[in-house]
Amino acid sequence: MNSFNGNIKTIQVNGNLSLVLVEVTPKLQLKAIVIDTPETATYLQSEASVAVLFKETEVIIATAEVPQISLQNRIPASIVSVEKGALLTKLKLQSDAGVLIAIISTDSASRLELQEGKKVIAMIKLNEVMLRGL
Repeated sequence: MNSFNGNIKTIQVNGNLSLVLVEVTPKLQLKAIVIDTPETATYLQSEASVAVLFKETEVIIATAEVPQISLQNRIPASIVSVEKGALLTKLKLQSDAGVLIAIISTDSASRLELQEGKKVIAMIKLNEVMLRGL
């Protein structure tokens, strides 16, 4: 599980859902949609410290600037290591926020010509991001 610490900057509530913007670094903000509100979860408060969590298999990798698409969580990173298996490839990425891991298909890793040192953009859908109060 990938994990970064940050502080909640904004919370938008609609019904029992909250769209939460978390500042991980001054240059990196990640969004999560949670089935909770400030009334039902004490950690959902402005400026509260939270951990931002997402599975390695939920990371999407792009090798160039991504055109306008709905994915908002984008983390610029460099590949530190590539472990290719028969079906899956594990990428260790270094970003300004820290190290993260992505697991993608080996076919995709080969097609994208992923190798150590290559610059990539790691993307995560906001509904795949979890928050935990610290």
